[in-house]
Amino acid sequence: MTAVTDRLRKRIYLITLGNITLKNNVIMAPMAGITDTAYRVLLEEMGVALTSTEMVSAKGIFYNNKNNHLILQTAENEHPIAVQLFGSDPMIMARMAEKVAENFDVVDVNMGCPVPKIVNNGEGSALMKKPELAFQILDMMARVLAPKPVTVKFRKGFDDKHINAVEFAKMAEQAGVAAITLHGRTRAQMYSGKADWDMIRQVKEAVRIPVFGNGDIFTPEDAKRMIDETGCDGVAIARGAKGNPWLIRRTIHYLETGELLPEPTLEERKAMIVRHAELAVHYKGEKLAIPEMRKHLAWYTTGLPGSAKLRAGMNQLTTLEELKQFTAECL
Repeated sequence: MTAVTDRLRKRIYLITLGNITLKNNVIMAPMAGITDTAYRVLLEEMGVALTSTEMVSAKGIFYNNKNNHLILQTAENEHPIAVQLFGSDPMIMARMAEKVAENFDVVDVNMGCPVPKIVNNGEGSALMKKPELAFQILDMMARVLAPKPVTVKFRKGFDDKHINAVEFAKMAEQAGVAAITLHGRTRAQMYSGKADWDMIRQVKEAVRIPVFGNGDIFTPEDAKRMIDETGCDGVAIARGAKGNPWLIRRTIHYLETGELLPEPTLEERKAMIVRHAELAVHYKGEKLAIPEMRKHLAWYTTGLPGSAKLRAGMNQLTTLEELKQFTAECL
C-alpha cells in the first residue's frame, strides 16, 4: 500500500503546533462548565490529542478573580493542554497569557464565544467585527509567547451580513498563530441551525497552518465526513462529547481503522459516571462537584428508559455516596 493510499484510508494525522506535535488529530474544544479538570482527565484516558480549559477572562486573571483558580487548575502530568483566554485588550491578553503559560502547552484565544455578556463587552465573537484589533491581540501574544504556540477559535462570521471567516483566517495566520479552529456557524446562529462545513473547506484552502473543523460532530462518521468534505487537518469535538467521552476514543479508532466500535454499555456508563464524580470531588470538593454533576448525569443518561424520571431524582443528590447509590440502584 502506498503512502498516499494509506493516508486516504486513514484519517489520523500528526499535527505540529509550534514546538509540540499532537499524537492524533482529534481535539476537544473548550466548553464553559464542561471541560474542567475532571472531565479533561477522562478525555485524556480516551486518547484525545489536546484538551483545553474552559475559557477564562484575561482581565479576570489581571484582577486576581478568585474564581479563576479552578479554571486554571490542571491535573498532574496533564499534557498537552491548552488554556483558552478571552479579552479585547492586546496588552492585557499578552501579559496574562505570559503569566499563566508556564503550566500549559498551548494558549488558545477565544474569538468565537456568542454569549451576549461576552459579545456586549467587545470580546469573543465581537472581535470578528474588528479584525484590526484581533490582529493586534494575536500578533502581540504570538510574539510574547514564542516558541509556545498560540491558536485561535472563531466562527463563520458575526451574522449573515458579515461572513468573513476566510479573511479572518488569513489575518490570524499573518499574526503568527499556529492553528485555527473554525466553528461553522455565525454568532447570530449561536448553536442553532446547521454548521457550514463548506466554510471550513474555504478556510482550509486559504491558509497553510492547520485547521480544525468544529460543529455538528456527534458520531465518528461525522468526523470522517468532515475531514473528507473539507480537507481540514483535524476535528474539534464539543457538544457531541457531553455525557459521551467515549466519542473521542470511538472517533480516533474509526479514523485510524475504519472500524466502528460499539456504543458504551449501561455498565460502562455507570462506571464512567462514578469515576467522573470521584474525579470532580477530588478536584473541586463535594459541595461544589456534586451539584455540577447533576447536569453531567442528565447527559450520560440521555436516551435511557425513563430518563425524565431519572433527572428528577438526580436533582436531589448532594453527596458522592448518594450519587453512587443512585447510579447503582436507579440506572
